[in-house]
Amino acid sequence: MNIPIAYEDDWLVVVNKPAGLLTIPTPKKESRTLSNILNQELKSNGITYRLHPCHRLDRETSGLVIYAKGKSAQKKMMEEFKKRKVKKIYIAFVQGKINQNNGQIKKNIDGQSAITRFRVLEQRRKFTVLEAMPLTGRKNQIRLHFKAIGHPLVGETRFAFRRDYALRAKRLCLHAKSLEFIHPITQKTLTVDSQLPADLGEFLKSNSN
Repeated sequence: MNIPIAYEDDWLVVVNKPAGLLTIPTPKKESRTLSNILNQELKSNGITYRLHPCHRLDRETSGLVIYAKGKSAQKKMMEEFKKRKVKKIYIAFVQGKINQNNGQIKKNIDGQSAITRFRVLEQRRKFTVLEAMPLTGRKNQIRLHFKAIGHPLVGETRFAFRRDYALRAKRLCLHAKSLEFIHPITQKTLTVDSQLPADLGEFLKSNSN
């Protein structure tokens, strides 16, 4: 696969993960993951270092993932995530209309505090396009939070029943659009952005009303 690179320097690589691909293997030890694909490509090109993921995205979610060139840079970058110093912006399509321009969802996940802010970008007849900014990093946080307020993500099948919603999508409509963080080596502020994937763009065109 040709995985798009959104940013690269001597220590980090930020790639644009396609939907449907795991970041790392699960206990089932899948061989076709983003990490394996990237490292096999490096090996085939005679490059000796390995790329190490600093965080992960769900299989169904597309968007930006940071990799480190070596364990030392990975450890430093992962500390940035643990300290909540990485600003993440997702584009999400959620079922129904949210009747406020922006807001905040605060609901514990697995007994831990979790906060997601959001800003509405556009209202469609059956769904809302918005930016979601998770302030904490709980597993499936965005998916669980919007389900909790009665607006699950379009294409959600794990945390909502598909039969309950007339609007369908071929995949979960969630894209990790932007990352902003202090570079762990250079200490400079870095912002990396990505465009909406073609499949989500086509969904917007086909559901314009």
